[in-house]
Order: sequence, then structure tokens, then C-alpha cells
Amino acid sequence: MDGTANSLRDPARSDHFIRKNGEVYAGTHLIIDVVDGIGLNEETRIRDAFTQSIAAAGATLIHLHTHRFSPQGISGVAILAESHMSAHTWPEIGYGAFDVFMCGATTPWAIPPILARIFETTQVITRELHRGKGLDIAT
Repeated sequence: MDGTANSLRDPARSDHFIRKNGEVYAGTHLIIDVVDGIGLNEETRIRDAFTQSIAAAGATLIHLHTHRFSPQGISGVAILAESHMSAHTWPEIGYGAFDVFMCGATTPWAIPPILARIFETTQVITRELHRGKGLDIAT
């Protein structure tokens, strides 16, 4: 160790850990289930969901890749400067599984309403995890 700010709780530490409401954690991880969604087999709509969500959350897109399965279903992943967003859809049952992990000064909670609008549903179930919560290690 070089004597610089090593504790994750040190406010002088320069990184993308989140320090909010007395907690310190690596990032916010949202597990989002889209239920009774429309258009979950449309690759353009999936890509639009990624780009609009990422922009609304204030994240930085590095790379976006989607893959269409036969006869249906799409998987996609967006690599972000702040981590990632991924998706896998089962359009035959109107279900989409989205995974959002973001660190730094982003607002991932801006994403569920966008997914509801794009996939024309009121059933978006979101669970939140604080990744790395409780860690207090020196690096």
C-alpha cells in the first residue's frame, strides 16, 4: 500500500464505489422482470430499450450486442463504462429478464419505467441489490 486513501469508507478515495445514506457499495444491481410485454422478439425494440435506458440512467455505452434466436428470443448485453446491462427474452410468453449493474453517479432506477413503456406493460418487477455492501477492505 502506498499510504493513499485505501479504506472504501474514505471520502478522499477516487473510485466509482457508491457512498450514499451511510452505506458504501460497489454498485446498484437491478434484477428486472418484464411480464406480459409486447415486442420482445423485435431486435430493434430491444436495442432501443437498451439505448434509451442507458441514456436515462446517465451511463456511458461502450458496446452493445444483441443476438436473435430461432424461432424466437433475443439476448443482449451492453458494456458500460459503469458496468453492464443484459437481457434475455421469451416472447412466446411475454417475458423479458433484464439485469442492470451500475456504479458511480448513475440512476439505474430510471430504467424500469422505460422498459414498461417500450414493452407496453404495467407489470415490471424490480429487485435491488447493493453489490459489495459491507466490504471495508484496503486495496
